[in-house]
Amino acid sequence: MGMLSTSPRFIARVHMPRGRRLGMVSPLARSVSTWISRAVKPPPTKICASDGGPPVTANRVRLSDGRHLAYHESGANKADAKYKIVFSHGFTGSRLDSLRASPEVIEELGVYMVGFDRAGYGESDPNPNRDVRTAALDVEELADSLGLGPKFYLVGFSIGNSAVWGALKYIPERLAGAVLMAPVINYRWPGFPPELASEAYNKQDMGDQWALRVAYHAPSILHWWMEQSWLPTSTVIKGTTHLPNKLDAEIHRSRMADGSGEKRKNQATQQGKYESFYREMKVMFGKWDFDPMDLPEPSFPVHLFQGDEDGLVPVTLQRYIADKLSWIKYHELPSTGHYLSSVPGLGDKVLRTVFGNPSSE
Repeated sequence: MGMLSTSPRFIARVHMPRGRRLGMVSPLARSVSTWISRAVKPPPTKICASDGGPPVTANRVRLSDGRHLAYHESGANKADAKYKIVFSHGFTGSRLDSLRASPEVIEELGVYMVGFDRAGYGESDPNPNRDVRTAALDVEELADSLGLGPKFYLVGFSIGNSAVWGALKYIPERLAGAVLMAPVINYRWPGFPPELASEAYNKQDMGDQWALRVAYHAPSILHWWMEQSWLPTSTVIKGTTHLPNKLDAEIHRSRMADGSGEKRKNQATQQGKYESFYREMKVMFGKWDFDPMDLPEPSFPVHLFQGDEDGLVPVTLQRYIADKLSWIKYHELPSTGHYLSSVPGLGDKVLRTVFGNPSSE
């Protein structure tokens, strides 16, 4: 009994009232909570033209909420152009990205094109309220600021197609046509059969599966999660995704060898990874206000180009979307991967397909 009475456990239970024990725990809980809050908080954003931020070198338009979008024009003279295109870039892209069509075809068809840094990328201001709807509205305001007229064409590549889906939902009256090129999908769109979506989801690398889970279920900790080397994270951001297509793999190796891939990434994320990559992931893979597979048929043509050897976007899910939305003109490209703008001649084919006189269909 003497030994029991002197044990720490016995003393704590007998001599320390419950209220006092809770009082000792509370400071510890507060300290842990404060540490967690600081750990998951993203670093300060380096806004362009701010103190310590990157310089502004591009042309920019000012939006109604005070933000700026950087843009780059190419192709035919805007005043004389027959067709006006807004191009929405992919994950590590920028305002300089385009369809890479030949100057001859661009001149022949009379195509003007403007690319822009999407919110938080490159030299465009971040949008703390960014979602699929605001992505579409940014496109609309850019078009209006540049005087593209009541209707224009919208082309998206990869994850930049969230703006295209958003435009089809929120501003269809402004579009003359739309093109989705290798559009990234959200595995949790309700229109997918659960077993089909699960099969495609489970074929991903474990790190990609976890990154998408966190983006959907716990977006507030995504930045912290992605910055932990000991946790499973996105192979896309790390640059280690398996690319089954030969051209994709060659392009990736070349970009790694000559440093152009790292340069593109640094330019895209110069205001912070959180405002570009991670906010992008939260928008694309988070909860959407609508399911693209519920969209009604628009009054204009919509084309979707997808490679059958895409290592980033499951062709099985793309086929399902095209089947569900029978009004989409689906173009599956054999022996083709994800980097469609690098496929020789594809830019010309896209323009001829959309604007008439297709060279080969």
